[in-house]
Amino acid sequence: MDISIQKSKLLNFQKVQITGSKSESNRLLLLKALYPHISIENVSNSDDSVLMQKALASKEEVIDIHHAGTAMRFLTAYFSIQKNRETIITGSPRMKERPIKILVDALRTLGADITYLENDGFPPLKVKGQEFTISKVTLEANVSSQYISALLLIASKLENGLELTLKGKITSVPYINMTLSLLNSIGIETSFVENTISVKPNTASLEAQTLTVESDWSSASYFYSVIALSDVGTEITIASYKDKSLQGDSVLADIYEKFGVTTTFFNQEIKLQKTKAITAASLIELDLSNAPDIAQTIAVTAFGLGLESYMVGLHTLKIKETDRLVALKTELEKLGAEVVITDASLHLKPSVAIKNNITIATYNDHRMAMAFAPLALKVPISIENADVVSKSYPQFWDDFKAIGFNIK
Repeated sequence: MDISIQKSKLLNFQKVQITGSKSESNRLLLLKALYPHISIENVSNSDDSVLMQKALASKEEVIDIHHAGTAMRFLTAYFSIQKNRETIITGSPRMKERPIKILVDALRTLGADITYLENDGFPPLKVKGQEFTISKVTLEANVSSQYISALLLIASKLENGLELTLKGKITSVPYINMTLSLLNSIGIETSFVENTISVKPNTASLEAQTLTVESDWSSASYFYSVIALSDVGTEITIASYKDKSLQGDSVLADIYEKFGVTTTFFNQEIKLQKTKAITAASLIELDLSNAPDIAQTIAVTAFGLGLESYMVGLHTLKIKETDRLVALKTELEKLGAEVVITDASLHLKPSVAIKNNITIATYNDHRMAMAFAPLALKVPISIENADVVSKSYPQFWDDFKAIGFNIK
């Protein structure tokens, strides 16, 4: 489905309810599979979380997780400890290009039996469930936090728990802390001291409890962009959020102050308000090592305001649904931007004009579609394969219509 978007009349003082965090949901879904006494409320309705639930409930030998990268990593770890079960985990053509060797090597060190079925280092995988006896493993600290979290999530089910040593500077720390906090919340003992993370084996019967997933901060980023690109005084309320979030992307509240957006927390909601205009002379410099998923949204916001921005800490974007750095450069340049990228950074030069009626390619990447949508506040824009948003935010276009965008 391709769509065209124009600003009709942005309806001020609107309220949007966003579904649960995909990151929290997928972690808790795996923990629920390991500890069935857990109940979860406000689970994400994203494709990724739906696929995660189906995979965990399936008794089939072949599990197809399509584009769901988090599910691929978490399920590889999960099925590796399901004794007497053999599982083949596969996915989309793009998934078969996304590396998983670092995680597989770590699991093999612990005792996993995992075989590559096509290309070495990439899905699909054949996983034969084993009982792990080794409890120590080392990883480079700058790897995807999903590899680290995959190991931590199964650790309490290992005979001797897990001691994970990270070599070098650790990136995506908030996602690691999220995993540890969720483990703690169900009664699992953990520690994170300097570069060593430990998870104790669970030896007691854990109490039954219900955990509520906070709404997704990554999804909130698109409304931050809308407010940033709007006139001073424009505001919108989104729910349900906490002022002390486990999600690394909650740094949005601080980052968008640079774009003139103020965040106010009240009653599990946040009010976003454009409180000041930002001059084109401003330079936005950010290290997004701990929140790379919001880089696309920030880049488009800066471009829409004619601002120069320089973002670093983006090395993990090259192994997402697409190479997001290349994709961002390509699509922004179609709109008239000047962009320089490296393997871990993006430099957007200041711009004076935005080209009209450009069609944005999404590369099967939900965040490409949603990040560029707010730019319709400045110029009419078209989005190819717009239904790709279902991966993380199925009702995205409905919510954009509700706040005043004209979508055809």
